[in-house]
Amino acid sequence: MNIAVVVGGASGIGWATAALLHARGASVVIADLDFAAAQQRAADLGERARACEVDVTDESSVEALFAGVVAQEGPPGTVVECAGVSVPGAITDLDLAGWKGTLDVCLTGAFLVMKHAGRVLQDGGSITTIASLNGRQPARGMASYCAAKAGVLMLTEVAALELGVRGIRVNAVSPGLVDTPMTAGVGLVPGLREDYLENMPLGRAGRPEEVAEVVAFLASDAASWMTGATIDLNGGAHTRRYPDLLAHIAAMAPDQH
Repeated sequence: MNIAVVVGGASGIGWATAALLHARGASVVIADLDFAAAQQRAADLGERARACEVDVTDESSVEALFAGVVAQEGPPGTVVECAGVSVPGAITDLDLAGWKGTLDVCLTGAFLVMKHAGRVLQDGGSITTIASLNGRQPARGMASYCAAKAGVLMLTEVAALELGVRGIRVNAVSPGLVDTPMTAGVGLVPGLREDYLENMPLGRAGRPEEVAEVVAFLASDAASWMTGATIDLNGGAHTRRYPDLLAHIAAMAPDQH
């Protein structure tokens, strides 16, 4: 039976992915910083599911996660890295803590998951990272997130080079706007969601379940000859422009004149 570890699996895309992999027969480990939420999700799935607490910015925590999986379930065959956070701000205003916080979770966290997953993953297994449209499309006010996700895309390609000798495939999915707890703040900025949708040829946000389907494909034998690849999943948003986050936020400020 395939053992799947979903990092950041307690909500959003991670939860949709964990639920789908479980429904298709995998034994799923839901790893998340929010351990209580992960426990509830594992309970929702029932048999063949358990929760683990992990902090992707702490190497000892990530190492312990995969050591525990090997000890309890055996070497995993599928690893999905979904942990993410974003701290918006113009480059000239963004403080160093905000910059580092985003890179620590999104880029260093992905590196640590790949490092320790790669050591224990079954030969012929797979790692899938959740990157972002912002890995290829810049956005004002999102310097740290754009830089981190661009790094994730190149990290994915390097991992594919290094782990391919063992038949391990490493791929990325780059979603655009998907309705998850992480993107809930979009609706709090007047006009921002509408701006996103106007720049999507398909005219709607994505659903976590749609991303999960692509992740499940990448983890399956149907993608057995695919590695080092990135799948754009954004309703066509990469063909247009990214909303001007700073302009929308500025419009919320009281008139200074």
